[in-house]
Order: sequence, then structure tokens, then C-alpha cells
Amino acid sequence: MITIIAGTNRPNSRARRVADLYLNMLTEHGEEAQILDLQLLPLDFTTSALYHNTGQHPEFNQLVQMAEQADKLVFVVPEYNCSFPGVLKSFIDGLPYPGGIRGKKAALVGLSTGTQGGVLALNHLTDVLMYLGTAVLPQRVRLPFIDKHLAEDGTLSDPLYQQLLLEQTEQLVRF
Repeated sequence: MITIIAGTNRPNSRARRVADLYLNMLTEHGEEAQILDLQLLPLDFTTSALYHNTGQHPEFNQLVQMAEQADKLVFVVPEYNCSFPGVLKSFIDGLPYPGGIRGKKAALVGLSTGTQGGVLALNHLTDVLMYLGTAVLPQRVRLPFIDKHLAEDGTLSDPLYQQLLLEQTEQLVRF
């Protein structure tokens, strides 16, 4: 099972639309996959599901289980203030440690409205994942100016972006 994490809780996010594209590509390769949408996080999860409340929030636990049961993960990560969204970090911090996503393999896709395609966000997230014992696929896809290339219906207008995602999908299946 591959779990694709839409790395923000923003409604109607670009990350979710790219996660849907990725899901379709994995399905076309015959892979079983699911989307873990951070928009489904309980609003109060940082106080009701973490630290001394670990394991006590059923809705949060369902999302944790989706990450734990996956053999591989795909993080679709928008760039927020030169890093990845705090809600994604809080979710990762709420995963069991050690364990959670230790020993899993991950692919990273960065999104930005600027020129760098989320490279700083991907670098920061790579550091966190490596610390947790998660192997990161070397080919990290960066999609700059995503707002110009991703339609509301989830289609990508740039053939290069489609090619990069497809190549990464194929590598992830073999990883």
C-alpha cells in the first residue's frame, strides 16, 4: 500500500489536486494507493491527540494508521514561508516514535507559486524524514509556478510536469 499525503490542511489545495493525479498514476501502474488528506485532521489535534494524549483521539488515530500501514509514502508538499506547512510537521510529530514511519520509503513532490518549486521545503522535510529513519527517493519532483500549470479540475498543462511525476511514480514503484 502506498499512502499519498496531501501536505496541507488548506481547503481545495493544490497539494490535494496533485495527490489525486499521483493516485491516478499509481493506479495505472497497478499499485494499491490511498490519499491521506491533512484537511481531515481534527481542528484541535495539537492539544487533543499529541503528547500526553497520544493514542486517545479516534479521528487522529485513523490518519496515523494510514501512514503506519503504508509500505511507501508520497508527500505532496506546498512551500509555506520557505519550508513545509506547520500542520504537516505537527502531524509527523504526532506519529509514534520510534516507529510510525521508520523503515518506510518516501517520495517527495514540492509545489510553489515561485521559481524554486519548494526546494527548501523538500530539503527541510528530507532532514526530518531521514532523522525518523525514512528512506527518501533521490528523485524529488519540484513544480514551480504551480498556480500557472494546475487547473481547478486537477489537470496539469505542462507536459514536463506530467513527465516528472510519471518518472517519479515509476521509480517509487521500483524503490
